[in-house]
Amino acid sequence: MQRSPSPDSSAAKNREAEIQQILAILHKWGIHTLGELAALDQEQLGLRLGPEAVRLWERANGRSNRLLKFVQPPESFDESFEFENEIETAEPLLFMLRRFLEQLALRLSAIYLVAKEITLRITFSNPPRDGFAAANKQIYERVFKIPQPTNDVDFLFRILHTHLENFKSEHPIIAVALDAQPIKPASQQFGLFETALRNPNQLSETLARLTGLLGADRVGTPVLEETYRPDAFHLEPFSWQSHYSSDATERVPPISRNAMPKPVLRRFRPATSASVLLDENKFAHLRSAQITGDVLAQEGPYIMSGNWWDETAWTRAEWDLQLDEGLLVRCYQSGETWEIDGVYD
Repeated sequence: MQRSPSPDSSAAKNREAEIQQILAILHKWGIHTLGELAALDQEQLGLRLGPEAVRLWERANGRSNRLLKFVQPPESFDESFEFENEIETAEPLLFMLRRFLEQLALRLSAIYLVAKEITLRITFSNPPRDGFAAANKQIYERVFKIPQPTNDVDFLFRILHTHLENFKSEHPIIAVALDAQPIKPASQQFGLFETALRNPNQLSETLARLTGLLGADRVGTPVLEETYRPDAFHLEPFSWQSHYSSDATERVPPISRNAMPKPVLRRFRPATSASVLLDENKFAHLRSAQITGDVLAQEGPYIMSGNWWDETAWTRAEWDLQLDEGLLVRCYQSGETWEIDGVYD
């Protein structure tokens, strides 16, 4: 499907074609320079070639007025500095970053904008290995996304300071740069069933400190993996977006009158060690530090396994046992020992 040309583009093409036609006629008349065009009579030129030829004559005589269009170039919010001497400590670097943030916050506030993310760039001096090789410069770059855009210099500086506390480099620093991405301050109205964080920036700072202390692979949101293996999960980066739907009926499923309540397993973490008395391959008695009783009924074993194709292979056999006190427990065999996984409520 082809798009039809816009009216503005069609008019421009028609005007250009008309000007080319006028120039062709002027060349036939022997008019080849601006001086020759300016020497013609304006009224007679307009009668013969039309108003477009009159506009050309006015431009040749310097009588035409063309409105200037104000075009504001895009403004960049970045600061950089090259040190005279190589630095190996964080104090001069933090001093320059503090100045950068003060200047960027002032510029952003002047045009009613806030910073949504800041980019830190550090240039290192990698000395040559021999006397003939040229020095190689290495650049480290890190982007910090701000959960709630702000121009608070103290908060932004704490983000950089927390990151640089655990930052290490083999080479001295010769330059530093800071770039801020602007955005308009947003006003958000939450729904009736949604709750907002009291201070998203404080939570972000806390997560940054935990990441610096524990490592990035130990801080995040636990997500269950698609497997039947118990307690199998992995960590994903913390998400600031709400997963709740705007429709309350989608969050709360309808309750059927005929639906029977399902038992829920109350897990023991960690699992409780137990001793089992078997009578002709049937459970007779279960004893542990928390639960003790005779076994009245049993269901199982329920065999589960996975990852048989690599070194993380696992297998597990579970039983559901009903004790004389009315308790319904789940136990499993781990090697040569028995453990109680939890109690059904």
